[in-house]
Amino acid sequence: MKVITVEPGVAGSVRLEDRREPEVRPDQLLVQAMALGICGTDREIMAGSYGWAPDRNDRLVLGHESLGRVLKAPDSSNFAVGDHVVGIVRRPDPVPCRACGAGEWDMCLNGRYVERGIKSLDGYGAERFLLEPDYAVRVAPHLGMLGVLLEPASVLAKAWDHIYRIGQRTRSWQPKSALVTGAGPVGLLAALMATQRGLELHVLDRAEGGPKADLTRALGGTYHPRELPKDFAADIVVECTGAPQLVIDVLCGAGGRNGIVCLTGVSSGGRLLPFDSGNFNRSMVLQNDLVFGSVNANRSHYESGARALATADPAWLAGLLTRRVPLTDWREAFERRDGDIKVVVEFEPPGS
Repeated sequence: MKVITVEPGVAGSVRLEDRREPEVRPDQLLVQAMALGICGTDREIMAGSYGWAPDRNDRLVLGHESLGRVLKAPDSSNFAVGDHVVGIVRRPDPVPCRACGAGEWDMCLNGRYVERGIKSLDGYGAERFLLEPDYAVRVAPHLGMLGVLLEPASVLAKAWDHIYRIGQRTRSWQPKSALVTGAGPVGLLAALMATQRGLELHVLDRAEGGPKADLTRALGGTYHPRELPKDFAADIVVECTGAPQLVIDVLCGAGGRNGIVCLTGVSSGGRLLPFDSGNFNRSMVLQNDLVFGSVNANRSHYESGARALATADPAWLAGLLTRRVPLTDWREAFERRDGDIKVVVEFEPPGS
């Protein structure tokens, strides 16, 4: 079978290679890959700046945004042949820490977790892969290839879960509006979930128009190219870019009183920018504001993300998949092109 692999730490080492078919244990699912989503983490691993190979192996099977169709399933697994499934990315550490022991491996305390396609565990970039039922999540079959959006959706499901948990710090909290910064796939999925919660939606992105603006407006939201109106304030801000200057701008002025800012974008280090820490502290204290970071997801968030996708308009979700690249042309999926939102590698032809 065909497999996309990379040697972590070695730029330009990604390749498509042949490997033997996986040997299935009685307690595992055998899954036929349908699609693989591509994101910035994959490109970082390809550039040699991130990623770890499994023990006693120089190469890592790439890919953590999966979608597949079950070929074989244990009778006791609650899965059936033909089910569409997504594999959870992270696995708890072997100790386990207190968080992993509670099923919250996304909040791991000691960093000994592993992640498929990223850290010490082969990913889903293979024509067929194995999956433990405890780390498989069923996707609504009517979504078809759109089910590949579940992994990024799970990250936003966690962010929204924590936002609303934090909001309960006060009995009077009744959010009305949300600002999402960045209209990539993560930002647009955050926007979708904002509208599913009945919030007035605003999206800020550097694109002057095009599909990102259209997708925002299709949700009933207001699209802001490059800057926000003066004195703008939202009850909830979800930052999805990691762009350092935008993060500073969000921290210092986009949230309203008693506001909550959730940072989901990961910034690259090494760039120093002016930051008025005194004004930031004054504003945070006097307005009872709160900022927190959120990354990864546990099973409950995957299940929540699956429900969000299942109830969304499939035509709107389809607008996120701007390029579908067949496996034969897999290298093209890792190229950045104007107009891209989400790019996927298709392991099966559409309709198969």
